Amino acid sequence: MSRHHSAVVDIAHARLDPAAALDFVSDPGFGGITLFVGRVRDLNHGRVVTGVSYDMFDALAMNGFADIAARCEAQFGPKLKLYIAHAKGRLGIGDLAVVVAAGTPHRDEAFRACRMAIEAVKHESPVWKQEHYADGDSIWSEGCSLCIHDHEPTLGAGG
Repeated sequence: MSRHHSAVVDIAHARLDPAAALDFVSDPGFGGITLFVGRVRDLNHGRVVTGVSYDMFDALAMNGFADIAARCEAQFGPKLKLYIAHAKGRLGIGDLAVVVAAGTPHRDEAFRACRMAIEAVKHESPVWKQEHYADGDSIWSEGCSLCIHDHEPTLGAGG
């Protein structure tokens, strides 16, 4: 876990804790706190999923998460508090894969900062996902950073 005054970034080898995220981004001067929780779902592209495995190069991922936090702070100001944590290892259906929280004086910045951070994590981070299926098959996904989606720009795309 890496922590400085305005951000926590972490790779969780155990359960992610949304309460810890909310606690970190809370401040008496903040009127806006947002939380995004990504969970493992049981169906993807029409296939029944039994679990997911996430892998990453920890140091590279941590540096990337810290860079995302720094860019969010540059965009939304020094009062932003941001929490980013991603799971590593085997997860079952319903387990938490990623937690991002943002706290700011006003709700608009909290929503926008949380959205920008999760989109950057999903589209820029060196996180590899292997889905395990009910038929016994498993497939490593290419990763969202290689996908083309019609979404709002991430921080790396001039947003």
